[in-house]
This record gives sequence, structure tokens and C-alpha cells, in this order.
Amino acid sequence: MSGVVSLWRSTIGKKYVMAVSGILLLLWVFAHAAGNLKIFDGAESFNQYSEWLHLMGAPALGESQALWIMRIVLLVLIAAHIVSFVALWKLDVGARRTHYKKFQPEVFSFASRTMRWGGIAVFLFVVYHILHLTTGHAHRDFIAYDPYHNVVTGFQSPLVSGIYIFAVIALGMHLYHGIWSAFQTLGLNNARYNRVRRPVAAVVALAVVGMFIAIPLGVLAGVIQ
Repeated sequence: MSGVVSLWRSTIGKKYVMAVSGILLLLWVFAHAAGNLKIFDGAESFNQYSEWLHLMGAPALGESQALWIMRIVLLVLIAAHIVSFVALWKLDVGARRTHYKKFQPEVFSFASRTMRWGGIAVFLFVVYHILHLTTGHAHRDFIAYDPYHNVVTGFQSPLVSGIYIFAVIALGMHLYHGIWSAFQTLGLNNARYNRVRRPVAAVVALAVVGMFIAIPLGVLAGVIQ
């Protein structure tokens, strides 16, 4: 136990926590985005997929128990990701005794320079997304147990779809730099991997963004009705 505490107190330990939690969250985001594409198969298919999520683990587990376990794990991962980021940010601020007169980053991309604000934007959107399509508190036409209806009526608003698309793009930028940084933290930082780190990060981020924004665009275009 003391070894774990010692590791956490070190900078590399915090970076490992941030990288591992980020990768696990990425896997869930990718699976979530891919599953949501079933909406293109129609209302019956999408609603059956939603019902299956609530019945996962049956009969060993009761209705929605597996889903709640997944949600709790996700909350723990999000907390670990945020806490490790804040801890690293404080170390960075504490180590810098003087402010830059003019900050001119030479190595990091625009995505890395907006990482902090992108993370905040994604977090706020996740809260709104839950209130909008999970609990219905931010959806005036919400119907319980009819996710297809909720998604379609929700994204028929250009404003809601625009906010969603903007947030997903912020998520993509966050993923792009996060994946690249995680590779470095986990030791994949040598000549054999460096040339493919950014392309891989870009492809994964673009795939996630594309899957997510396909749904609001499909609703606005009338493909999903």
C-alpha cells in the first residue's frame, strides 16, 4: 500500500493514473459511439439495444444493475482523471515562479494548448447530455423507455445539435492530444513509434467525432426520422 501511495505522490505516478484512466475512458467512449449508430437501423433496433443495456448480466444481475456498475466505474475513472490532472497542473504552476512575458509554444499543437478548457467543456457537456437524453430533465419532449424518440426529437433543434457537435469536436481535440500524450507516458516514446503516434491519435479522434456527430446531422438531414 505504501508503494502505491509513494507512486501517486510522484509526478510519474500521477501521469500514469491520468494516462490509464484516459485510455479506459476512451474505450468506453468508442464503444458508446459505435453502439449509438444502431439508431440508423430504426426505432425498433435502437430501442432493443437500449433495453439490452439495461438487461446486461441477467439472470445473475437484476435489471440495470450491470449498467449502474458500469456507471460507478466510469465515475471513478473520471474522478481519477480529473484529480490527477489538477494535481499535475498545481505542480506545474508551483514550479513556475515567473510568468511568461509571451508564451510561444514550439512543440505542442493547438489541441494541447486548449487541453484544460477542452476538458472542462467536455465535462459540462456530459452533465448536460445526461440531463438531456438519460434523465430527461433538459428535454421537454422526453418519453421514458423510448430512447429513439428522445434522440430524434432532441436533435431536431438546430441549437441543441449545434451545441452537441461543438462539444464533440472539443472531445475530439481532447482525445487527440490525450492519446498522443498517453503513448509518451506509457513508454511508447522512441523512433519506432514516434512517427505513428500523431496519425494514430488523429484517426481515433476523428473516428469518435465522426460517429457521434453522424447522429445529429442525420436527424437534421431527415435521414433519421
